[in-house]
Amino acid sequence: MSESLLLIVVMLSAGYLCRQLSVLPDNAAETLQRFVIYVCLPALVLSIVPSLRFRSDLYLVVLMPWLLLGVGVGAVLLARRVLGLSPQVTACLLLCVPLGNTSFLGYPMLEALVGRDAIKTALLYDQFGTFMILASFGLFVVARFGTGEPPTLKAVVLRVVTFPSFIALCVGLLIPSVPNLWPSVAQGIAARVGATLVPIAMFAVGLKLQLRPPRPWQPFAFGLLTKMVAFPLIALGVTRLLGVGGLTAQVIVLESGMPSMISAGALAIMAGFAPELAAALVGYGILVSLITLPLLVSLVG
Repeated sequence: MSESLLLIVVMLSAGYLCRQLSVLPDNAAETLQRFVIYVCLPALVLSIVPSLRFRSDLYLVVLMPWLLLGVGVGAVLLARRVLGLSPQVTACLLLCVPLGNTSFLGYPMLEALVGRDAIKTALLYDQFGTFMILASFGLFVVARFGTGEPPTLKAVVLRVVTFPSFIALCVGLLIPSVPNLWPSVAQGIAARVGATLVPIAMFAVGLKLQLRPPRPWQPFAFGLLTKMVAFPLIALGVTRLLGVGGLTAQVIVLESGMPSMISAGALAIMAGFAPELAAALVGYGILVSLITLPLLVSLVG
């Protein structure tokens, strides 16, 4: 096991152990997650994006999460008929199957398994794909199956453009074209702050880790297999079909195979959409990913 992957396992375990021993305040995970979102992620983006060079194969990085959204929604609606799922379970799966943990877990795992350069490409998958899907489709599901009003286009756009890492992404894309906008000392500070993302994010994820087998087991098995097996295999097939290889293919397949997003699970829990199922998909998905993601690396080549 590489040192980077071992760090992920150690910090996940430390967070989970601290949760079981109740050595930290109840809101510790939320506080750390906010620190990651408002400080670590923007710093990481600003330390990496200025050196990003666009290539013709990057279009698939942005399109893949939207393609898998369509596949996921279709699969969940089909499962609803076949398995006779309740509206609450259906809503939970609509949130937890298409939306992957492509930043909190995605960036550390890609750095550990592929290398730091992979994060440049993963930023596009996460910011223009997963995050925008959460801000639009995710809120729509909550409104459709809950009691809220459907989100307006203005609300969705405002949510996207005010998100810290998205702002950092836009600034980072401008830096190469504006002389003296980003001095080397700022680059060094951003890199040091961004480097704290892995241990803090993994510790926060460990604090939120819940391992309670849900009942009935069929929706859980369907969600886990679709998210962790079917999605990355579909992504692999598309990259092979279109002749996309190398680092880009690795990022697409690994990001597609990330477990359910923590924020999506939290949305489902807060809305009352099968809370035990949501927690299980997130928690067990993280553990399963420690096995499946290294296998996917060898599969992609």
